[in-house]
Amino acid sequence: MQNKPEVIVYTDGGASGNPGPGGYGLILMSGKHKKEISAGYRNTTNNRMELMAVIVALEALNKTCRVVIYTDSKYVADAVTKGWVFQWERKQFKKKKNPDLWMRFLQVYRKHEVVFKWVKGHANIPGNERADFLAVQAYKNGNLLIDEAYEQSQIDENETLF
Repeated sequence: MQNKPEVIVYTDGGASGNPGPGGYGLILMSGKHKKEISAGYRNTTNNRMELMAVIVALEALNKTCRVVIYTDSKYVADAVTKGWVFQWERKQFKKKKNPDLWMRFLQVYRKHEVVFKWVKGHANIPGNERADFLAVQAYKNGNLLIDEAYEQSQIDENETLF
């Protein structure tokens, strides 16, 4: 039986205004290989971008891996390490934010052996600082994507019957 390759990942996400323009950044590292990925969105939240960074990192892996994810997001790290997301899933994410992303996360999470390590943000941890830089640059560059599920949820919440 072959050992699964190990991948180290640093992720970060943020939004300016929360909600507002936002982005995520991530760094994948395995052996001598390193890849950076980022994207910006015109209207989203910091928690959506934190979670999106993790999802995109896991989706970028083309084989089953052992993955150590370093994140400064308590929202993401605690949801998984404390088992909350699995409880939310059993309750079909009723009254929970970001169900679209959590369902997408769980699908890809289950393909790998994933460990989350929470790190303090803006504490001079090079991987975290770089992921933060990538996230901020992604939403400042002006080429912004549409977070369709988030924007639709905002329309649904604001819809009136008269």
